[in-house]
Amino acid sequence: MKQELITEQKITINTAKMVKRTQLKKQLKPLLFMAPALVIYLLVIVIPTFYTFYLSLFEWNGVSAEKVFVGIGNYVNLFFNDTVFSKGLKNNVIWTVLSLVFSMGFALILALLLNKSFKGRAIFRAVFYLPFILSNIVVAIIWVWIYHPNMGLINEVLNKLGIESVAWLADPKIALYAVFVAATWQHVGSSMVIFLAGLQSMSQEPFEAAKVDGANSFQAFYNITLPLLRETFIIVFATTLFYSMRVFDIIYAMTGGGPAHSTQVLASWMYYQGFTLNNIGTGSAISMVLLFLVMIIAVPYILWQGKKSHV
Repeated sequence: MKQELITEQKITINTAKMVKRTQLKKQLKPLLFMAPALVIYLLVIVIPTFYTFYLSLFEWNGVSAEKVFVGIGNYVNLFFNDTVFSKGLKNNVIWTVLSLVFSMGFALILALLLNKSFKGRAIFRAVFYLPFILSNIVVAIIWVWIYHPNMGLINEVLNKLGIESVAWLADPKIALYAVFVAATWQHVGSSMVIFLAGLQSMSQEPFEAAKVDGANSFQAFYNITLPLLRETFIIVFATTLFYSMRVFDIIYAMTGGGPAHSTQVLASWMYYQGFTLNNIGTGSAISMVLLFLVMIIAVPYILWQGKKSHV
């Protein structure tokens, strides 16, 4: 009898061990599939980020073997002594606000219009999306010619209307906004496509019920379309924010940060400090400030929207 009990206990223990092993394998299997992407993420994102922060604590020209430790000196110098950094930070804020308000709004309007059924809809979608597949440098060249003071398309039209030519890229008061128009022309198609995907994935039943209840188009849009687009808004908001905070190449190609640093942004000033003046520590500090600004805006918004979507 005792022998049978011992045998049953051994069987029970072995069964429990097998169950635990099976459960452990099931838990580890997703991690194994994630491992290659995680390794790439660590090598490309995480480790360089920490190394950049490390460099931001030093005064270094990028070539010499000696690095002079200055602690937070580079950050103090940026915020209290570097007037161009302050101007770049202000321009980044302006660019980001304009992007989140006008670019996202314009993309949503285009998506709503192109979601309707009409002849030639596919052509219009392709036309608005086409600039996005062009490189930023190509877009910059196109718009530099459009803004040309003597031969540019816009000034030619203004001259025909009896209006004097405008120095779009040479006037410090309007140069940033002129470059922003070019960037919006290029990137609005990407956000439009994401909004279109969200609109086309919606069920039509809520809209039909609202129509039966007598809701007008605006009421249906505000009470049905916008709530159902919440996850889509998170994606568009994040991509728009990340692009607007790290905008660089189109500004560098169109104005080089001028005139008089009026179009300078954090990324362009970081490039100038790091690779033109060889102030690697200062350039690294600017990049960390830029990362911090993106995180304090994006993370709370995404968490807030994520909570709302689960309510």
